[in-house]
Amino acid sequence: MAKKKHNNSARGPKAYNIFLAVLTGGLLTAAWPIWGIAPLVFIGLVPLLLLEDRIAQGEKGKLFWLAFLAFLVWNVASTWWVWNATPAAIAAWVLNALFMAIVFNVFHLTKKKVCNNPWGNFFLVPYWMAFELLTYWWAAKWPWLNLGNVFSDCVSWVQWYEATGVAGGTLWVLAVNILITNIILLFKSKATKPLLINIGVEVAILLLPILISTSVYKHYEDQGEETEVVVVQQNCDPWNEQFDSRSHDQVIQNNINLSRPLVTPKTRFIVSSESAIQEGIWLDETDKARALKQLRDYIQEHPQAAFVIGGTTYEWVPKGMESDFPARHIEGSNRYYYCHNSALLIDSDGLQHRNKSQLTPGVEAIPEWMGFLKNYSITMGIARGTLKTDPESKVMAFGGHKVAAAICYESAFGEYVSTFCKKGADLIFVITNDGWWGDTPGYKQHFEFSKLRAIENRRCVARSANTGRSGFINQRGDVLQQTRYWEPDAIRETLKANTKITFYAKHGDYLSRIAVYLTFVLLFSLMAKATLDFTKAKKNTPKKTQKRKK
Repeated sequence: MAKKKHNNSARGPKAYNIFLAVLTGGLLTAAWPIWGIAPLVFIGLVPLLLLEDRIAQGEKGKLFWLAFLAFLVWNVASTWWVWNATPAAIAAWVLNALFMAIVFNVFHLTKKKVCNNPWGNFFLVPYWMAFELLTYWWAAKWPWLNLGNVFSDCVSWVQWYEATGVAGGTLWVLAVNILITNIILLFKSKATKPLLINIGVEVAILLLPILISTSVYKHYEDQGEETEVVVVQQNCDPWNEQFDSRSHDQVIQNNINLSRPLVTPKTRFIVSSESAIQEGIWLDETDKARALKQLRDYIQEHPQAAFVIGGTTYEWVPKGMESDFPARHIEGSNRYYYCHNSALLIDSDGLQHRNKSQLTPGVEAIPEWMGFLKNYSITMGIARGTLKTDPESKVMAFGGHKVAAAICYESAFGEYVSTFCKKGADLIFVITNDGWWGDTPGYKQHFEFSKLRAIENRRCVARSANTGRSGFINQRGDVLQQTRYWEPDAIRETLKANTKITFYAKHGDYLSRIAVYLTFVLLFSLMAKATLDFTKAKKNTPKKTQKRKK
């Protein structure tokens, strides 16, 4: 009977721990755009932090695997639609959840060794923010679930992103979650004075950013010169037409036909999607590309305008660079070439282009250590292998304007988009192909990121999707117009072209860099404490052994 009772008591805490882990995953998912309730993110990490405290105080439980479970639920439930484009989605879910669990476990070890009380919960802040910075930098780039992105549906709350970027939102979310957790722990311990202090700080940290932002939102007006832009959503199915050479000319003609009724003498830019030019273009032979000829002929009718559009481009690898990882060998020859995902600006005087720099892992970029996949992509098989990128952001100029043409996944990288604005870009164009995901939350979440880029840089955004959601966004992050899913359409808007540089555009993700420095300090403290404990244990061991012998 005693044994049976012991088993039941063991099952109880174990089931409760699993419940808390799954609850965190569920709350974070329920907060996530586009159908989530953003304020839930302020309590999303509380169950996992309470679970961490239970284990830190001596209760049995494998925190690493419980944290992994929590973050796996969040990753799968929020980005399940990635599976529609690639089976590599499984790797993305598992690896991202694994990295998050490692970060959380390192925080747990630091707290236990350095400051095992509610104040130690704040160690999570630098660790998590440093991890989010890594999601922009390392090979497995996946910033989709960075916590500050959650407020894309509450733009009136985060007008201060022009000073902090999305990292400021992450700091806000972490601070509120930790203070709520501390309030619960202090209430249980009946520590009245610290409890009241935490409640006061919690109310201030939660409400002040909203009050300040709401005031800015009400009074901010778009700045800059009025500029008329036409956006086209040609609605081409990437799973079929993209691989059908017979449809290439027709896709370009569809762009022309959709935009033509909306172009006026005031139109300065016509914007179409990523990969809208499906004919591969050799950059040293652009005069031979049929698609470019079609668009040049069209622009000759409207010389006051430029056409910004995406396409696949190629160029020869310079001699001596054949070992460059993105270089592709032509079978049966000694020639090598690069493949690019490019944005092109076509005007009556010529052609400008830039190449995508922030590549989608697995789809457009294979890590060099996976050299056996050098000539293949894990998914879709469009361009195959790793694309060649531009070493830095490049603006394109026309009609007195400089524009940032962010290609697809690049719109998720706040600091990167801001580098265009530092170089004089007064408008942001996002060209993307969201058709791979089907009618899922994927294309809606992707659209949301453009609202955050607008606030961070105080730039109007014109967004063209192959299909999904195209539209216009003003400098406050408000959506001025948007198209519907799976409908060919063209829309026109007069935007303000702003040239002022925001604090965030000038300084980038400075909050995350501070977090990296603090992370090194904490890791050093953790190692120093572990070394000290080991030294003490080593000194005490012989004495205990001698006493036992006597």
